[in-house]
Amino acid sequence: MKIALIQQKFHQNKQATIENTCELIKKSAEEGAELVCLCELHQSEYFCQSENVDFFDLANDYEKDLEFWSKVAKENNIVLITSLFEKRSAGLYHNTAVVFEKDGSIAGKYRKMHIPDDPCFYEKFYFTPGDLGFEPINTSIGKLGVLICWDQWYPEAARLMALKGAQILIYPTAIGWFNKDSIEEKQRQLDAWIGIQKGHAIANGLYVVSINRVGFEKDKSGVEEGINFWGNSFIVGPQGEELFRADDTSELYKVVEIDQKRSENVRRWWPFLRDRRIEYFNELNKRFID
Repeated sequence: MKIALIQQKFHQNKQATIENTCELIKKSAEEGAELVCLCELHQSEYFCQSENVDFFDLANDYEKDLEFWSKVAKENNIVLITSLFEKRSAGLYHNTAVVFEKDGSIAGKYRKMHIPDDPCFYEKFYFTPGDLGFEPINTSIGKLGVLICWDQWYPEAARLMALKGAQILIYPTAIGWFNKDSIEEKQRQLDAWIGIQKGHAIANGLYVVSINRVGFEKDKSGVEEGINFWGNSFIVGPQGEELFRADDTSELYKVVEIDQKRSENVRRWWPFLRDRRIEYFNELNKRFID
């Protein structure tokens, strides 16, 4: 399978950003990509840096967005992973990944389950936690375990996707640095982000794809300076081997070919799923064991 990652920045408005995205998608398809993966909330700025009810208006075009990306998938004959702001009802919104088939139909969607609430990442104000569970999405190219950003820190989410037959784990992401942090702290954060996801690949014997945005986005509230999104989008193999990793500044697309048979071979060599002592894991459903 040929997979394309599209690492991009926000181009000041939705229309310009979408046009840039579509150009990168077209180039990816021309190079044979069958699956194209976009970053988290790729149509807009990362608006969660502050709590502002006006930003809910960004979700008003959700149905139109579905129609638009459906056409893009069909025109390019690709399976397309988008990340959209879903308006489910007044006062009820989700951070939602919608997966489109090559014919433009919706293969499935995933609503972000783990919602952060940190300085400049005030997502609990905007997003209702997902209620669709951790369910792989069946497509013409395989079962995709699509998760979103903050989900990437939780091995339980990756494991459940793997146990339900996901053949690859995919994380649309929006994460970055605060410029006031030291160089050493920035490196520790980046290393942790890459490390935890490599761990998911190794523990489950699966390829992992992580797609991040780049560029500086100002905190319009003025409370903080803003976020410098660190890019570093990557693909790793089922033993954590790095197949591609982007830099921290460039807008780009990258087509990477993977061999899905390798996951089965690795699982035969390292049968972690076979050796799980599931009869002793019942306490994992507790918040903390006092």
